Amino acid sequence: MNTITAEKLKKSFGNKTVLDEIDLEIKSGEIFGLIGPSGAGKTTLIRIITGQLTRDSGTAHIFGIDSTELSQEDKAHYGIMMDDFGVYDRLSCFDNLKLFARIYRVGNSRINRVMNEVGLADAAHTPASKLSKGMKNRLRLARAFMTEPDILFLDEPTSGLDPAAADGIHKMILDKKAQGRTVFLTTHSMSEAQKLCDHIAMLCDGHIVEYGTPDDICRRYDSKRSIMVHLTDGTDLVLENSTKGAQRLCDLIKMGQAGSIHTSEPDLAEVFMELTGKELTA
Repeated sequence: MNTITAEKLKKSFGNKTVLDEIDLEIKSGEIFGLIGPSGAGKTTLIRIITGQLTRDSGTAHIFGIDSTELSQEDKAHYGIMMDDFGVYDRLSCFDNLKLFARIYRVGNSRINRVMNEVGLADAAHTPASKLSKGMKNRLRLARAFMTEPDILFLDEPTSGLDPAAADGIHKMILDKKAQGRTVFLTTHSMSEAQKLCDHIAMLCDGHIVEYGTPDDICRRYDSKRSIMVHLTDGTDLVLENSTKGAQRLCDLIKMGQAGSIHTSEPDLAEVFMELTGKELTA
């Protein structure tokens, strides 16, 4: 079942086309990654799908409902984390969430459960101004979790975080998937996409230039089709990815001479560069 769909979706600001003929199908319970550099149109697409922004043409549906016709009740079924969905620095973590609980019409009892879920229980009475960037991101996640949504839209949730802080957020995202939630993730981090996503779409200059599972996309652009074998004597041997190469590899393994084996498949960053001529940077 598709939770989110878009067909021939277009959006321009003035003379600049930000999204051009976008087609998407995102299944229930998957983590979908929209990959592209800053300015590629990732945030604009989220805003259109969630009804914050009108499209110029095409269609966008969430839960089978046109994004322009979403009711407040419909919107309670998805949570959004965006960098510009700020927190109130003078308020404590608890009071920030208490304010949003009132807006979302959920009981205050939910606040403590969500703070425990994102690891902010010990910072309940800490002003948001004193939080690290990683902890502020956790507070934004807590806001997105408040209504126990079926779908989460997470816009660059680990941008600017150190690896340990990013890993903590990755675990929370995977937990949500394990609970059956659908996650729409935007990122410019190829390693993040490879680690988390069931399917990804690469977005550049308003166009989706590639779509599929991370592994399938990498295999698709494996032009070298070779196998690198690091031998036990410290040397490297490159074998052709063929029947002949496979036999030679088997012989090396039988003789105990194969230390480690690597295929020539490019990573997602290399694929993006090949397709667009651009590096994936923030």
